Amino acid sequence: MNLVGRARRRESAITAPSVSSYQPKTVVIGAGVIGLGIAWRLAQAGRPVTVYDRGEAGRAASWAAAGMLAAAVETEPGEEALLPLALESQVLWPDFAREIEAASGVEVGYRDEGTMVVALTRDDAEQLRFTYEFQKGLGLDLEWLSNAEARRREPHLRPGLPGAVLSPRDHQVDNRLVARALTIAAQHAGAVLHENCRVREVEISGGRACAVVTDRGREPADLVVLAAGAWSREIGGIPAAYQPPVRPIKGQMLALRMDPAAPLLRRVIWLPRGYLVPRRDGRLIIGATVEERGFDDSLTAGGLLALLEGAWRAVPAIEELPIAETWVGFRPGSRDDAPMLGPSGIDGLVIATGHHRNGILLTPATVHTISAYLLSGRLPESLRPFSPERFATAPPVAAGEPRPVLAIVSR
Repeated sequence: MNLVGRARRRESAITAPSVSSYQPKTVVIGAGVIGLGIAWRLAQAGRPVTVYDRGEAGRAASWAAAGMLAAAVETEPGEEALLPLALESQVLWPDFAREIEAASGVEVGYRDEGTMVVALTRDDAEQLRFTYEFQKGLGLDLEWLSNAEARRREPHLRPGLPGAVLSPRDHQVDNRLVARALTIAAQHAGAVLHENCRVREVEISGGRACAVVTDRGREPADLVVLAAGAWSREIGGIPAAYQPPVRPIKGQMLALRMDPAAPLLRRVIWLPRGYLVPRRDGRLIIGATVEERGFDDSLTAGGLLALLEGAWRAVPAIEELPIAETWVGFRPGSRDDAPMLGPSGIDGLVIATGHHRNGILLTPATVHTISAYLLSGRLPESLRPFSPERFATAPPVAAGEPRPVLAIVSR
């Protein structure tokens, strides 16, 4: 099958005539939940697909996240353009979770008790009221709670809270289990996975991506999907003008150990500076710092102290809980805090990165839309606001010049 398309600024398309049985080969760079999910869908469709990761599958940002599906309470002024995609992905999550559970045999810990945002001081309450009114103005399903109403739902919250907001549609999933499930599902579907194998560069010839060079050697590809998260700019071979402007945003986190039979919390609790995420296995995730420190993976006393103090002020009973784990993760941030999804401007190179704090939430929508684009040749309208080409610094193709063409040629 010849798959011919166009990838240029403000206009990207792929058309796929179905004359031959040839299936173009895809290489996915990055075995987080995004890369694994795309590989799974392609393999399900009969496409040959290989996934490379510099470490173990699902052990970077996908492992470090908290698994919150908070399309409503995470929406802030200036991020309205992201809301439709976030809500679409949130709606997809229940079926997506069931499907990967069925495909892998791994339960992914999807929970639908909702999310509560709490204020700890009067100043916090004023800010929370402002945010609540803003989010309600967007049509989001939220309920203002008094202290008594909040504590009736979560009895271990501190008495005297000046206000809280309940978001019943903001759920959670255990991101580590999702990563494990997608690893199994992708391989069962036929995807080939190479862990601890770094992609050194994307090889570009005649203006199109045609191979990747890895620690194992060169591997030809008809399509390359760059889904390496915060490490996406470290892949060589891509001209500077087309490199995705993604950077690592450090987050320190920890987990406490609750009694699974008598957990302190049932819902995700958002704090003025942080959050608490209860897991069915008894872990209570506390996160997360936001630091512009590159790939510095050190845990600091100040970072952990700030997290624990904020959590203790909301739920004093945590002071008796043992610390189960501490870790650092790196969110893939972009210049405008929105993801980069779709054609890169280089034929054959597709981008799926820059999800920042919304990687787990946006996984089903990203997987669905990027795989649909690769399979059908049509760029979904929902992706157009997030085109990586919005950051490209290369000059646009002049009128009358031939446009770049994404051509997949049978080998």
